[in-house]
Amino acid sequence: MSQKYAVALTLSIVLHVALLVGLFVGDFTAIPKPTPAASNVQPIQAVAVKKSQVEAQINKIKKKKADDAKRLRDLEKRVASAKKQRSKEEKRIKDLERQRKKKEKEKKKADDAAKRSKVKAAAAEKDRKKKVAEKQQADKAAEDAKANRLKEERAAKKADDLRKKKAAERKRKEQDARELAEQERLLEQQMAEEMASRQQARRQQMMTEVGRFTALITQTIQRNLITDRSTMEGKSCKLSISLAPSGFVTNVRPGQGDRTVCDAAKTAIYKAGTLPVSKDPEVFKEMSTISLTVVPEFN
Repeated sequence: MSQKYAVALTLSIVLHVALLVGLFVGDFTAIPKPTPAASNVQPIQAVAVKKSQVEAQINKIKKKKADDAKRLRDLEKRVASAKKQRSKEEKRIKDLERQRKKKEKEKKKADDAAKRSKVKAAAAEKDRKKKVAEKQQADKAAEDAKANRLKEERAAKKADDLRKKKAAERKRKEQDARELAEQERLLEQQMAEEMASRQQARRQQMMTEVGRFTALITQTIQRNLITDRSTMEGKSCKLSISLAPSGFVTNVRPGQGDRTVCDAAKTAIYKAGTLPVSKDPEVFKEMSTISLTVVPEFN
């Protein structure tokens, strides 16, 4: 659009300059020269011209010069106006050019700003997406951590419940074992006491039997004993007698006491040969080797 204005302005200036040159070069006061054809014309005979006609012709010429001067002034005014208009047009074109450059600059600035804004927006979007991804990743990590924590808590609770259950079971078993041991101890104690009581009763029974058979053996020895009051009265003899299960006397060992009584008692024992013994093996075991004291009896 500025190029169009420049072309129009240039054409206008050229036309005005050409017109001015034509005006200044032309001779409006010169007397017209006769044309070549005039040479063939016969000279006009001088005639008397009236003064009024001459003045009229002069006035006509003056008027023509005045008109020409006026036209020149008008042309100069038009030229000055055209020059002023050209200057104004140039200024307007320059203003338009400045505005165009300013707008281009503003547009470039706006484009750059838009580009920067676009880049910034893209960066912001990228950063937002990154943050969203990071948040999603963090949320997933948090959810996974929570799930793992809950899983670990459930596993820990299960293990703790199992531990408590095992501890309670172990405690119960230990209590049962203690109670069983106590029961067994009490039973064993009871059995031991009962056994001891039975053994004591048995012992008493056996000793009673041993005593009974000892008395029988003593009676047998007294029946076979040859006594002499003058030598044996008030005297005694302790003997140790070994017996077979049948009552057969296998050995007699005199101990402390009167020798006469001991010899007489030994003779009486061997004379009997077999002494009374219990058929009960336990009782016999207690009396397989029996010790007794022989005190001679006198009638």
